[in-house]
Amino acid sequence: MIYGYARVSTDGQTLDAQREALSAAGAEKVFAETVSGARSDRAQLARLMKAANAGDTVLVTRLDRLARSTRDLLNILGTLAERGVAFRSLSDVWADTTTPHGRLMLTVLGGLAEFERELIKSRTSEGRRRAKERGQTFGPKRKLTPFQQQQARERKAAGEPVRDIARSYNVSASTISRLE
Repeated sequence: MIYGYARVSTDGQTLDAQREALSAAGAEKVFAETVSGARSDRAQLARLMKAANAGDTVLVTRLDRLARSTRDLLNILGTLAERGVAFRSLSDVWADTTTPHGRLMLTVLGGLAEFERELIKSRTSEGRRRAKERGQTFGPKRKLTPFQQQQARERKAAGEPVRDIARSYNVSASTISRLE
């Protein structure tokens, strides 16, 4: 079975041209929707992903109709490949997993994306390490100063209600409860 996927971002755009091109290329069923490609809850794409099985092919007119980013594209194509579903873009002839050349190109792109992710992780880790060495703290700013925390602990130990203590510092009761 050959499935097509057509998407436009706004109501002002039309799906007609994509549907025609996909049908002319052999798509037997076209899943179409009007939704931003950046959204993760694309109902018709989800239906397509459930419907496509081993031996099927998914067609799109252009890659940007399927995915907004390289990572998103590679994730979708990886899911399809794991299920034995072929993929082809009509405008981007290199993106065709039905040919050895297309599979090679997508494998190279996948490798480059993985390499990029590893570089980002490495740079992020290095930056965090240097920031910690400079004494920088991470996470949200503390609501109470160390002095206020000590005072709150003492008041709590003296039996004052947690809500009253919290109200006096303009914080939530859970903030005071977490102090030990």
